[in-house]
Amino acid sequence: MNKPLSLTAGLLAAAYAVFSTGCASSSCCDAPGHDHKAHASAALPPVKQLIAVIQPTAGNKCAGTVRFTEVEGVTYVYAEISGLTPNQQHAMHIHEFGDATSTDGTKAGGHYNPAGQPHGLPGVETRHAGDLGNIQADAEGKTVFRGEFNNISIQGPKNPVIGRGVVIHAKPDDGGQPVGNAGPRIGFGTIGVANPKQ
Repeated sequence: MNKPLSLTAGLLAAAYAVFSTGCASSSCCDAPGHDHKAHASAALPPVKQLIAVIQPTAGNKCAGTVRFTEVEGVTYVYAEISGLTPNQQHAMHIHEFGDATSTDGTKAGGHYNPAGQPHGLPGVETRHAGDLGNIQADAEGKTVFRGEFNNISIQGPKNPVIGRGVVIHAKPDDGGQPVGNAGPRIGFGTIGVANPKQ
């Protein structure tokens, strides 16, 4: 009766060894120059652009896209957002988590701030990595935003934003502590890998 259990346990152990190391044989790990990281990086093409598709939180109309592109250490942010309050500024921040399971955006956590900096608007060097500043709505409640940031990156090593969340707030960010007094979260999107063919 113990043989089937032993066989199953053995198969599970072998499968774990394959999937956890990426090798079909444990003996390959003894080979000179063998590098698991090299296998992993070779299998994944470089990410050139990230995108967050903004969806409205409950009772709001905020929607659009925010794109992140990195060139020589500078991350360019381009956003097209609608459903805003006409002729008003709205805060736009990167938050800790890309968790979209709450209807009010609160599962995104707080501002993305891995270095433990105080809050601030763009132009202030010591600020949260997620402090993107404000977007300005036109008379129809729409905006096109362009920004350049040198304190974040797409995948790293400098404050990588992939997998985080973008939050659009009901009010402007006034630069005050601890998070800019920007009010409720009216839109949210998870930052994921953009289709390079689009």
